[in-house]
Amino acid sequence: MILPAYNEEDNIELAAEKCLKSLDQLVETYELIIVDDGSTDRTSEVINLLAKSHKSIKCIYHNTNKGYGTALCSGFNHARYKFLFYTDSDNQFDVSEIKYLFPFMNSYDIAVGFRVYRYDTVLRCISSWIYNRLVRLISSVRVRDIDCAFKLFKRDVFEQITIDSKDFFVDTEILIKAHHLGYRIAQIGVRHYPRMAGRTTVRPSNILRTLCELCRIWISVYLPKIYPLIYGKRNGK
Repeated sequence: MILPAYNEEDNIELAAEKCLKSLDQLVETYELIIVDDGSTDRTSEVINLLAKSHKSIKCIYHNTNKGYGTALCSGFNHARYKFLFYTDSDNQFDVSEIKYLFPFMNSYDIAVGFRVYRYDTVLRCISSWIYNRLVRLISSVRVRDIDCAFKLFKRDVFEQITIDSKDFFVDTEILIKAHHLGYRIAQIGVRHYPRMAGRTTVRPSNILRTLCELCRIWISVYLPKIYPLIYGKRNGK
């Protein structure tokens, strides 16, 4: 289980405790990897104390804030077990609901959550709704809530995928590339709760950058497939 964290000193201890409790009830062997992505508050101090108290916790520290995607990659690269799960450190999900994802792993390679009711600002909900439909329009990935940070993977998915995104586009990049490679994706509704402490790091300025990233991934994934068809038609093939 991977928890990326940036300035979550008021959330990370409770988030870690919930993760450990859920894992204890679900599996015999596990690790909780907390990635402090260059926090400027006391997050690193808190997770350092947690690691000393719980042998199943592994901490990774970034000297500077490198972005959500980079934080996840650090967690993936240090993970050891067959299944990889990640969620956010803000306690907006009930992490115990991971138990509903695991049964799907018998038939699927990836199980992703979608928020059945979303506790975010109106602007963020609207922009997410538009973004999800844009992703469906330009790709063949039919996921209801592509940026929902509640996802479970078989490890071999990340042995085939190279992640380039350093920010929040990482959710979209992973699923587009996984779908392109033929990995099977299941969707399960999960509950979402209001943030009780701290502040989100998603900003309106992320929208333009995300759209640029979406264009980049479309070019890298889909254009090589489409170009031979167009080129062949132009040459009468």
